[in-house]
Amino acid sequence: MIIRGFAHKLGDDINTDYIISGKYKFKTLDMKELAQHIFEDIEPDFIKKIKPGDIIVAGKNFGCGSSREQAPLVIKNAGLSAVVAVSFARIFYRNAINNGLPLVECDTSNIDDGDELEIELEKGIVKDITKGFEIQINPLPPFMMKLLQDGGLVEHFKKYGGFSIE
Repeated sequence: MIIRGFAHKLGDDINTDYIISGKYKFKTLDMKELAQHIFEDIEPDFIKKIKPGDIIVAGKNFGCGSSREQAPLVIKNAGLSAVVAVSFARIFYRNAINNGLPLVECDTSNIDDGDELEIELEKGIVKDITKGFEIQINPLPPFMMKLLQDGGLVEHFKKYGGFSIE
């Protein structure tokens, strides 16, 4: 699984209410509609800056706050392909993987907004194509790769009629 896109850099402690403001979370279950408001409280025109396949790059504790699944689903439905951060809130991490959104933990200090990135999840490499350097990461375990390839836990269950890592 190779992911390629341009970086959209954010800071530390990006909570789930920054990802999708609480004022929208309970108005609709339509994730495409919610995705139109992604990061609106941080940057009102954020949705206009991104292209399908782009990648969120952040600091520490990305996804802190509430445990609602809307946050990773909004990121995915906005067309973003992955989130690369120094660290993630644990419940956000599981929600993201369970919903088919790839997450990568690594030092993001040398990645800048607009850098072109390539992520090789199975090999454990983040390449900054713009600047010409690589960051070694821990490859995801095979069962997590399988969940991501299947589109998340629900899609995996539909495909196999239960949990299967074979």
